[in-house]
Amino acid sequence: MKQFAVIGLGRFGSSVAKTLYDAGYQVLGIDEEEERVRINLDNCTRAVEADATDEQALRALGIRNFDTVIVGIGGDIQSSILVTLMLKELGVKQVVVKAQSDLHGKVLYKVGADRVVFPERDMGSRVARSLVASNILEYIELAPDFSILEFMASDKMVGKTLRQLDVRNRYGANIIAIKRGDDFELALRADYEVQDGDVLVVVGKNEDLKRLERA
Repeated sequence: MKQFAVIGLGRFGSSVAKTLYDAGYQVLGIDEEEERVRINLDNCTRAVEADATDEQALRALGIRNFDTVIVGIGGDIQSSILVTLMLKELGVKQVVVKAQSDLHGKVLYKVGADRVVFPERDMGSRVARSLVASNILEYIELAPDFSILEFMASDKMVGKTLRQLDVRNRYGANIIAIKRGDDFELALRADYEVQDGDVLVVVGKNEDLKRLERA
């Protein structure tokens, strides 16, 4: 079974970690903030407090033994680049990194990132031309059976709150962001109402995402 490590247990990282863990995978969660580690103890196989920019700390955690490492470090661009570089130098097979901008993403690829995701800005810049072709805008594969999906909200979803949709319990997936016009909402409340034209960014197992697509 594939083993995952998630570095940075903020909103994005914790959502990815929980969904992978709920899907039955072995997940190591890493964050330098004690409170974030405590909150995610039940969302990971193991959650530890550590400075991911410390190469010796990564070695001690056996990071090279993980099949995929997701770097979800927040606004510290320098740290995310440094961690990505160290992970590849340590021999991690697949490194998926959260980027803040196109330039940040380019640098991450230069230092060895295998895949870069942009959860905190308009992902549609790469897929806007396909809007009229399908409600499915983009898949980002994290593992053979696990992906991040970006899709247009269906007519059945419009007018309902996230609490009413109950995506996590009904489909086993997590909505990590919603794009509305030029805005990208990450601080999603249960009473957030889905509107016509909203783009949902969801993480989960492919089989669960397929069921969600048909909802």
